[in-house]
Amino acid sequence: MNRIALVILKNIFRFPGAYYKLCHYAKHTDDYSFEEKYDHIQYMFEKVISSGNVDLQVYGKENIPQEDGFILYGNHQGLFDVIAVVASCDKPLAAVLKKELCKIPLLKQVIQCTKSQPMDREDIKQSMQVIINVTKEVKEGRNYLIFPEGTRSKNGNNLLEFHSGSFKCATKSKCTIVPVAFVDSYKVLDEKGSKKLSVQIHYLEPIKYDEYKDMNTVDLSVMVHDRIQEVVNKNCVTIQT
Repeated sequence: MNRIALVILKNIFRFPGAYYKLCHYAKHTDDYSFEEKYDHIQYMFEKVISSGNVDLQVYGKENIPQEDGFILYGNHQGLFDVIAVVASCDKPLAAVLKKELCKIPLLKQVIQCTKSQPMDREDIKQSMQVIINVTKEVKEGRNYLIFPEGTRSKNGNNLLEFHSGSFKCATKSKCTIVPVAFVDSYKVLDEKGSKKLSVQIHYLEPIKYDEYKDMNTVDLSVMVHDRIQEVVNKNCVTIQT
């Protein structure tokens, strides 16, 4: 059975009410606290994971800052990455995502509830405005998830080059960076069937501003990229070529 079909079947009596509540939050997003909305999204994503026959193995949760105003930078293997982060990170956060996701039911409402930042990768002016917005919000104490590859890697556990521009949000806000390594996340939606599989998410040691303040964004992007790739290499069974 297809994994998505399995999730729907197992939650056929649970999700309609949960989705209705999510839509209500999205329509009246300013009437509810970020924490309340995030808790509901986290609940839904946890059910997706458990009913989808996915064993999410989380490492390094102690590396998630307790003080708000940080950015998670992770490799990107697919839509499941966002689900894994929200399900495992108890600190409410928003994300920078490609604008096309705003058209997908459920994700559309999640984006509205978290006031995440859709980015048009073909519009340089709009992309720069997103960087400005995120920088401002991080300074004000919001937490963000950013995928600096710009798009999902289609080579499994091999990372694409990181776009250095995505690190301007960190350098300008002087925030703490937490590298996040996803291992085998692509298998959830890319592999046929619904057999049980394991996905790892590793929250790496935080990088304080003092550690990178003298680096340019290119060198910073390479450093974060290499730290993530090293963890992926150590924990995956095979690297695709």
